[in-house]
Amino acid sequence: MQYHYSSVGEIILEKVRTPVVAGQFYDRNKDMLKELIKKCFLDERGPGKLPEIKKSQNKLLGIVVPHAGYIYSGSIAAHSYHYLANTGFADTFIIIGPNHTGIGSAVSIMTEGEWMTPLGSSKINETLAKQIFKGIIDKDENAHKYEHSIEVQLPFLQFIAGSKNFNFVPICMAMQDTETSTEIGNIITNAIQKFDKKTVIIASSDFSHAGFNYSSMPPEGIRIDEYAKKQDMLAIDKILNLDPGGLIDTVNQNDITMCGYGPVASMLTVAKNLGAKKAELLKYSTSYEVHPGTSCVGYGAIAVY
Repeated sequence: MQYHYSSVGEIILEKVRTPVVAGQFYDRNKDMLKELIKKCFLDERGPGKLPEIKKSQNKLLGIVVPHAGYIYSGSIAAHSYHYLANTGFADTFIIIGPNHTGIGSAVSIMTEGEWMTPLGSSKINETLAKQIFKGIIDKDENAHKYEHSIEVQLPFLQFIAGSKNFNFVPICMAMQDTETSTEIGNIITNAIQKFDKKTVIIASSDFSHAGFNYSSMPPEGIRIDEYAKKQDMLAIDKILNLDPGGLIDTVNQNDITMCGYGPVASMLTVAKNLGAKKAELLKYSTSYEVHPGTSCVGYGAIAVY
């Protein structure tokens, strides 16, 4: 984390999180990053057209978005973000991602400051974040310092927003059991119900991590991507049925190596509390389509409304 300084050297207590995976998961150069995101939307695995913010009667409540390197999952993420643009974007986003690093509290929020990417800065909505900071949700910047699952969503939001202002709330989950996910979902629901801005929940998750690199091998005779898809469709079926508890049970019972099932379950809990009626699978793919090999990761784009 960094702090801003005034022209006379006085410290300004506004925390600035600098990007940690720029140059790895996506380009660190502003113009190259914009071109990369455009390619994600226009790619044959993507929606095939650039996003444009439109007015819609569809009340989008949440989306599932992958968080791998853009070369692998960016085109799939573009489906969720294209849908988001078509439904009018939002004023505020609550981005929930898994904690891959193991650093920090079990459930961690940042309640102030801003996050930088090569496309600029995005501010945390302090009012909403402080309403969510309660119960099991701890305030711990360390959990966010090196975690990529929330960071990689911001350039897409910034690209779509253009000159439109938006802010966000980051929540990082190391603990992803049903009780934890439900409590997080209920806390967020109560906060949103008191909030007067359009808010969408972004659940950041990849699906199966299968093959040699992940010690999750398919049965003999099944290609690695086919195995990943078979596993993932079990989890996706629960998401499409708006069943957060069923999702977590299915992941655990079938050893599905989905890294962000807790964030997705929390998002589903919020969406159901707020009256969600349907979830729609916008696109499914795997990294095998980009790089065939002995391992692959599954990616799904899902809208909940």
